[in-house]
Formats: sequence, C-alpha cells, structure tokens
Amino acid sequence: MAIALLSLAVIIKILTDEKDLSDSEERMLTMYNPKSLKAEEFINHEEVLDTLAFAKKNKDNTRLIDTILEKAKLGKGLTHREASVLLACDIPEKIEEMYSLAEQIKKDLYGNRIVLFAPLYLSNYCVNGCVYCPYHQKNKHISRKKLTQEDIVREVTALQDMGHKRLAIEAGEDPVNNPIEYILESIKTIYSIKHKNGAIRRVNVNIAATSVENYRKLKEAEIGTYILFQETYHKESYERLHPTGPKHDYAYHTEAMDRAMEGGIDDVGLGVLFGLELYPYEFAALLMHAEHLEAVYGVGPHTISVPRIKGADDIDPDAFDNGISDEIFAKICALIRISVPYTGMIISTRESQSVRERVLHLGVSQVSGGSRTSVGGYYSPEQEDDKSEQFDVSDTRTLDEVVKWLIEKGYIPSFCTACYREGRTGDRFMSLCKSGQIQNCCHPNALMTLKEYLEDYASPETKEIGSVLIDKEITKVPNEKVKKIAMQNLIDISNGKRDFRF
Repeated sequence: MAIALLSLAVIIKILTDEKDLSDSEERMLTMYNPKSLKAEEFINHEEVLDTLAFAKKNKDNTRLIDTILEKAKLGKGLTHREASVLLACDIPEKIEEMYSLAEQIKKDLYGNRIVLFAPLYLSNYCVNGCVYCPYHQKNKHISRKKLTQEDIVREVTALQDMGHKRLAIEAGEDPVNNPIEYILESIKTIYSIKHKNGAIRRVNVNIAATSVENYRKLKEAEIGTYILFQETYHKESYERLHPTGPKHDYAYHTEAMDRAMEGGIDDVGLGVLFGLELYPYEFAALLMHAEHLEAVYGVGPHTISVPRIKGADDIDPDAFDNGISDEIFAKICALIRISVPYTGMIISTRESQSVRERVLHLGVSQVSGGSRTSVGGYYSPEQEDDKSEQFDVSDTRTLDEVVKWLIEKGYIPSFCTACYREGRTGDRFMSLCKSGQIQNCCHPNALMTLKEYLEDYASPETKEIGSVLIDKEITKVPNEKVKKIAMQNLIDISNGKRDFRF
C-alpha cells in the first residue's frame, strides 16, 4: 500500500508541478502504516489531514482528475487520496463522469441484483453514553426492552411471513442484559425457526466490539457478516461523542475488525454515521480502513454501510452541525462504489424512497425493507408508540411494496444467502467476484429466491410483474449448463420445492 501511495505521489509531482513532496512522503511512511494493527497508525490523523489538504488544492486540477478517473475505469479501485480528490472536485461534468462510472462498475460486478434484509432488534439495554443514540444510559424515559427466546420466535415468524431470509441482529452493549451467551442463544433460536415455507438462512450480527474469543464463538454460530459502525474516525470527536462506557475506547473499537478476522470471521462490514464529523474526513478514513484490511488480510470489507444521523426519542439531528445534503450523500455513495468496487454497499430505511432510488443507480447493492427499529416491533408493530426504536424510519413501505418497486425499476430483488452457506466468504467471494464468475452463481440464485418469494408471499400484482422479470432475466445467465439447471429449479419451485442454490 505504501508503494501504491508513493506511486501516486510521483504522479502528483508531475501533474501539480510540485518540486518537493519528500516531507509529506516521509510523514506518510513514518506515521501512516496500513499494515499496522494499531488504530492510530492505520487510521492516521496526519495522513487524513494531508489527504484533505491535497484534495482541496487539486479539486480543480482537471489533468489529475482525469488521470484518476482513467485509473478508476480499470475497475480495480482507488486509494483514499485519489478518491478524496474526486470528492473535493465540484466540476459538474466531472461529477457526472463519476456517477456514470459508478453505475457502470455496479452493473459490471453486481448486475441488476439488489439484496434484501431486515434488522431485528434484540435489546435496547445499553451501558454506553453515545450522545447521538437514544439507547444511551442516561435516557431514563425510553422504554427498555429485551426479547426473550419466545419473543424472538414470534418476531422471526412475523419476518418469515413477510418473506425475509436474511436478518441483521442488533443489540445495545450491556454485559449483564446482553452478554455474548444471550446473543449466541438468540442466533440458535433464529436458525431453528421453520414456519410454513419460511426460514432465516443467514444471520448477520451488528453488536458492540468484543474479544477474539467471542468472535470465535460468533463464527462457530455460523453468522454471516459481522457489522460494526465506526460512527466517526476522528479520535477527538469519537471520544467526545462517547463520553462514558466501554465504547469510549477509540482503539478497542477501531481495531475490532482485526480481532474479528483473528477469530475467523472473514466477512466484516464497515460504516460511519455521516453527520457526526466533517464528511471528507470520514470518507478518507473509511477508505483507509478498507485499505488496512486489504493490506493485512488480503480481503477488504464485505460491506460498507452509509447511514446518516436521524432523529429518535431524545435525539435531535439538527443538534449535529455536520449533516450532509442529499447531493453530497449521492456523491459519497458513487465514490465508495468506484473506490472499493467489490464491496457490497448497504442503505437502510433511514433514507427516504427517493434518496434510496437515486443511490441504487450509484452503487448500493443491499437495502432493508419493511423494517422496524424497535424491540418487538414486528410481531406487535403498535408497540413502536412506546418509543423503543433506535431511529425514525423514513421509508415505511412494506417488504412487498419495496419488492414491487425494485422490479418496476428493473432490479432483481434477491433473498440469496448461498455464498455464506457454500463457504464463499472472504477472499473466496472476492475471487469469484473479480473473475466475473459471480454472474453464474448470484444471478440464477437471485432469480430462484425471488421465485420463492413470489410463490409464497407476494401480492398478485407483484407476482405478475416478478414472473415476467424472471422469464426475461433467466436468459441472461452466461453458462448454458447453469441456465438449464436454474430453469428446471424454477419449475420445481412452482411445484412446491424450496431452497435451491449454486
């Protein structure tokens, strides 16, 4: 990685007429080390500041911008410094080039598939003092809840009756109320529930940073992706925003993915909460984290999430003065897709239908649908009035409405979990994606899981347009043998069989 950055420095010298960048390069080599396991070295504050200063200086340098865009067209990604130049650029025609390129890269790698999931909140007990989250310990009027295993059965059954196959479980950090044993028992319960044709085939986990031993236990529980949002990479802001509780420890939180990797979890998901700190800083540092994982483990993040701060209970988003516009949000999504092409990008129901529709074109590959952010909100949605939700949902449509919307926009709603279940994780998934063979797996898998949804859960209108889409898309499977098998599987699904996968 240092070599790649130094190569960019050479280009910088040529295109910016810099005669001496040795001081900056020396700082980079002595202070910034993507292979380090120390948070303040792989997310190095001085390197971020140098990057932002360079991006600001060259935001109108069309020669450099064109060079970076040409590199991006190769589909191999960009460094944090290259991407930051594009983020700073405000030349309209260059921004349109970025958007077009992001859309093309997404089509090349992911086709028109959009993976669907739902969050499941297990507990909102939390010992941390995060000032942007209503679960913070000092909030005495929020309704505190924790699902029993019987509650989880009811919640998951309700999710299965919607048609969901993939969940992301969420829980506050509380060693007494939410110990790792509770999380593991809950995962076991979720996987055990079989209702009619319903089954949760993959559980992703979004819980607080923990130990290598606990990550090993999560791996043994057969989780999918371990997700942990950094919230902010700016250390001083991080510590101010997390004044109390174990989450206050910046290094322990930031180094969590390294411990997860050591514990055997090779699919990890990154994310920042945009609005807490200046977005150029977060963007550069987020990409540096991805570069760190690639440099140390040979595989970058499986997913990157892009949440923006939203209101909830005693949280006023206007109290945070670093909010970003829809236009900047769209640009960030496009540049994440360009910079880390092989990484899935997630957008939740925090965002409105119109915002989600726009960024689907720019790189997003996973969306939630029919989400509830309260504890117990699926089985008894009226309970959301008790103010136990983590944030206000902007897109309140049902899962079927989201599926129908995606189909009408020409996307394939996918409930596929095959890669996890076939062991195609980490570098194995990345190799499949980079080789282009993903079209022979993910495309037919998406169609088969959509067919299951249409047969078991869809409204008549959704089933009708979905069937037309499947007939059209099955012809696009490149491998004739795979196509033939998939077509027979689709017939078998119509006749009552389930759970086919490549």
